[in-house]
Amino acid sequence: MNNAQAMSRPDILEPANWTPPRTVATRLGPVEFAEYGHGPAVVSLHGAMGGCDQSRILAQTAAGEGFRYIAVSRPGYLGTPLASGAKPESQADLIAALLDELGEEAASVMVVSGGGPAGVFFAHRHPKRCRSLVLLSTIATAGGPKPPFAFRVMQILVRIPFFARRIQKKAGVNLKASAARSITDPEILERTLADPETAPLLEALLRSASERMAERMDGTNNDIRNCCYEFPLEEIETPALIAHGTRDPLLPFEKHALGFQRRLRRSELITLEGGEHAAIFTHRDMVRPAVMQFLESTSGRAA
Repeated sequence: MNNAQAMSRPDILEPANWTPPRTVATRLGPVEFAEYGHGPAVVSLHGAMGGCDQSRILAQTAAGEGFRYIAVSRPGYLGTPLASGAKPESQADLIAALLDELGEEAASVMVVSGGGPAGVFFAHRHPKRCRSLVLLSTIATAGGPKPPFAFRVMQILVRIPFFARRIQKKAGVNLKASAARSITDPEILERTLADPETAPLLEALLRSASERMAERMDGTNNDIRNCCYEFPLEEIETPALIAHGTRDPLLPFEKHALGFQRRLRRSELITLEGGEHAAIFTHRDMVRPAVMQFLESTSGRAA
């Protein structure tokens, strides 16, 4: 199967049983989410420039059947207003409020990149409701990446419809070039784009990041502000699985992956050799089985 065929799999991108995004009014404010599957609940949380569409892609990339996946738009993204919870502690409480609305007593939480603070504080503030944490290329401590000047320009332009359409069109013209900005090793890039299941998921992520960009900016700027937080990792008893690339340029392995491992009391580290910030795609053959085994064991359903 060639790259063009791999990056056009509607069965991978749109599983029939995913619900359309909907918004519920929790006691702490509106929350947008989509869901799929049956079994123990797993809350999936996107990173910067995300939304429930990207939370869904995270669940499809890193996990598999047998769970009820709840793909959330964090505050400031798409259908969840920033007023529903700007601080990580408030976002953690919002997850608990959403679980109340959905009739779930407890859940595992799977996060990527800038979604980390919400997941970590959920485990800290609601330990009896957090079965486990899956931390994928996730920020672990204060001092995340600083946005370049080009980002400041872009966040102005995307609020102008003409420029927003131009940016979206440009992003869709050459998806391989877009992917190459996140996967700089040519061999790893080619291998990833040739994978018939992973390539469409990566394509979906790249496309989504250029769609409805203005509706993702409040949340992204809020995530940047929240990078100054120091997390109470030593106080968390929840079991955690960490998967992180050794060449992550945004969240360096030594500071973040090893930071989690040193400070969390119950953690397991999956080292993704040569992986960058998109390691959940480039090293999916390692990530997915490890995540599934971990979710099974922490949900009480291990064989």
